[in-house]
Amino acid sequence: MFIPRKVSFILLFLLTAAAVYAQSNNTDSLRFIIKFDAESQGKLNAYKALARALLFKDFEESHKASVAGAGLAEKLKDPGSLGECIMLTGQSWYFKGAYDSAAVYYYKALDILTKSNDLLKKAGVLNELGKLYRKTRDLDRSLQMYDDAFSIYKNLDDEGNMATILNESGVVFEYRGDYDEAIKRYNASLEIREKLNDDVGKGYSYNFLGGVYTLQKKFTEAEKYLLKSLEIREQLKDSFSIALSHGDLGYMYKEQGQLDKATEQYNLSNAIASKMHFADLQLSNYKELAVLAEKKGNFALALVYYKKQSILKDSIYTGEKLKQIEQLNAKYQAEKKEQQLQIQKAEITRKNYLLWGLAGGVALLILSAVSFYRKRRLQHKMHLQEAVMKQQDLATRAVIHAEENERKRIAADLHDGVGQMMSAAKMNLSAIETELPFKNEDQKLKFEKLIGLVDESCREIRSVSHQMMPNALLKRGLASAVREFLDKIDNRIIKINLHTEGLQERMDDNTETVLYRVIQECVNNVIKHSGANNLDISLIRDGDGIAATIEDNGRGFDITDKQKFEGIGLKNISSRVAFLKGTVDFDSSPGKGTLVAIHIPIVP
Repeated sequence: MFIPRKVSFILLFLLTAAAVYAQSNNTDSLRFIIKFDAESQGKLNAYKALARALLFKDFEESHKASVAGAGLAEKLKDPGSLGECIMLTGQSWYFKGAYDSAAVYYYKALDILTKSNDLLKKAGVLNELGKLYRKTRDLDRSLQMYDDAFSIYKNLDDEGNMATILNESGVVFEYRGDYDEAIKRYNASLEIREKLNDDVGKGYSYNFLGGVYTLQKKFTEAEKYLLKSLEIREQLKDSFSIALSHGDLGYMYKEQGQLDKATEQYNLSNAIASKMHFADLQLSNYKELAVLAEKKGNFALALVYYKKQSILKDSIYTGEKLKQIEQLNAKYQAEKKEQQLQIQKAEITRKNYLLWGLAGGVALLILSAVSFYRKRRLQHKMHLQEAVMKQQDLATRAVIHAEENERKRIAADLHDGVGQMMSAAKMNLSAIETELPFKNEDQKLKFEKLIGLVDESCREIRSVSHQMMPNALLKRGLASAVREFLDKIDNRIIKINLHTEGLQERMDDNTETVLYRVIQECVNNVIKHSGANNLDISLIRDGDGIAATIEDNGRGFDITDKQKFEGIGLKNISSRVAFLKGTVDFDSSPGKGTLVAIHIPIVP
């Protein structure tokens, strides 16, 4: 296409401006380049600059620019820009609350940038993955991503990005309750920002410090830092970070007991977040506004906020989304391990060639080299098998961990979401009972029956949520959780005797949760299938591990019949015990009851 000389001159000027796009917010100029320039590096730079400029203003437009930029980067065979555009696409999904989609793009970008050895951009993706796993509360994995990113920035002597990682990783320590380490990191980040005279960075450091002092109930320091952060952000006219500041001030005032001020701040935050379609921030704000309305006694408004929160939460957090993120991370870790193994394999091969060359003239040296080669090959094979087994074990743990997290999420949603709505409904029904003019006694009885049904539904929701993740297991340990579960079974149906020994000390969460699920499955099998009227359960912990026996006097079954072990119940028991490196034995015959014997070793 022919472009007049005057337009060409303008384009040349704008392309020069695009080279320093990090200092420019002129989105109109960038759109002009994109519209009139040929498919060149300048146009690609404009796409990246526009995606970044719109990222905290208009997620949808940022998404379009990054996707178009990725297409052009592929045509120009520019892997660095391709990885950067794909990461920007992931960021637009992240801020819209689609964490599974964000994870897909982040890992795709990480793969491209790793292969092209673009360390600076790779570190940027690792930082984004750290934020994502921090958001889903997978704190160990989040810290791993931040550590990898910090290591790269340190080797590149990139102080600005090192300061960013110090702030971001500090939040992980906040979540862990290690406030001293969090403050240490925030102050280290602030020192770098002041050295670099970086106002944007100082705003974030002040905000993080305000947040951690709020958690410690040090409200004077908290308010000072949060207001300093808001002042900087208002001067910069950064809508995204201003919304965050109002939300953090709302939380501080709520914790301080200043409910009206807290409500005002959350509404200011939501006004900005709703315009930007910032779903995650809206979700957090609605949750806090519901709590504030409840504290003020405005239960109708609280119910409105809970409904809005529930709708947003369902769109952001689902078991399938979290499972997909987990699978992507497992794939990334496996590929990372595979790359390390390939490097080791290449190194071994190189050494073997060297040995063969040196041993060519002497038979003894040849024999020695062959022996050495076989020994190293066997060791490498053993290491490879160990790595594969370890990766498989990690994958199994990840699946069970995701399953238990999903149980916790559903239980929390039932208890905190639906349960609170039902409680609010009951309170509202009770409140209007005295205001309704019943025509006769029959109408009044029907209304009271309706309240009774709502009350019964509340109890049922609490029961189901406690079944999925019992409080006793979280607070008091395995023995208390099993006893609480058994106490709910009608002893007129079956008499249950429980004996526990040596369980005063808590075990790790995985062992307690898996053992509880196994015992729960065994008891349910006895009640459903055995016809027994007596059940004896023993849980004993000693130096060798944990021994559990479940014995009933029911009808029993033929243990040589393999079809009996094809059912979901017995498969679940066997797979969960195997996950803990334990053993399970079944002893039964028709008419003589069943004994399930489980042994779990204690790993130091």
